[in-house]
Amino acid sequence: MTDATPSTEPAADGAPDYDAMTRDIADVPAVEVITTVAVHLLSAAAVNLGLDKPDSEHKDLDEARKLITALAGLVTASATEISSFHAAPLRDGLKSLQLAFREASIVPDEPGQGPGEKFTGPRGRARRSR
Repeated sequence: MTDATPSTEPAADGAPDYDAMTRDIADVPAVEVITTVAVHLLSAAAVNLGLDKPDSEHKDLDEARKLITALAGLVTASATEISSFHAAPLRDGLKSLQLAFREASIVPDEPGQGPGEKFTGPRGRARRSR
């Protein structure tokens, strides 16, 4: 067992040893925290767009808009910190969500007004740094 593997052995009193099961947040690299949060936002937005299954009962475009905008802000702000290796797939996922939102929306947003587009530019294109 490695240090990162939580112990499943109960403490002497029979209760789970939560200290042994908890990974110290200070030991988690920032890139791992950022990408984990981004993947959660991607997944939640996809479910709220109804991409999880046909005729999804979870479709909620208002919630999807909020999640996509949060994801766009996170990806845009952290891209230079997490390297292209990590940022590129997140940008691709974000762009796919933005396009899926446009297709799912009955009333189209003006260019630049879609979810997250104030961070990425119209239709999910990444804004270039100067």
